[in-house]
Amino acid sequence: MSVSNAPLVALIQAVETDFEELVALRIAAMRESLERIGRFNPVRARERFRSGFSASHTRHVAVNGQKVGFVVVKPAQDQLLLDHLYIRPGSQGQGIGAAVLTQVFKEADEQALPLRVGALRESDANRFYQRNGFEFLAEEEWDIYYLRPSR
Repeated sequence: MSVSNAPLVALIQAVETDFEELVALRIAAMRESLERIGRFNPVRARERFRSGFSASHTRHVAVNGQKVGFVVVKPAQDQLLLDHLYIRPGSQGQGIGAAVLTQVFKEADEQALPLRVGALRESDANRFYQRNGFEFLAEEEWDIYYLRPSR
């Protein structure tokens, strides 16, 4: 039996007043990918996040009690939408995102629903989602969409 080096990740329900903390984390996490394609605009990023923000579908990602990211999963037409998954830049590459996906996959499987996600073109998130079982679905001007079929 092998011992897993995966971090112990807890998902903690967000509340409306967490918006500022969450949007700041989103902007920090997206900055490099958006700059790479010449689309970094913190005002637009804030407005886009505000327009779809739903505290009831948002959970903080905590490792050892420290908030290091957040995840948003929303119901959408016979599937779940992984609307956001951001890990603070200094905490990326440690298996935290994969541990979050494991929990989200379990929830999707319990509901027998596929899980859809979109990633910005040229973002490292594309490789991350493919590595974790998502299949290419569609491509648009700025985003690539993936689906993890129901199990």
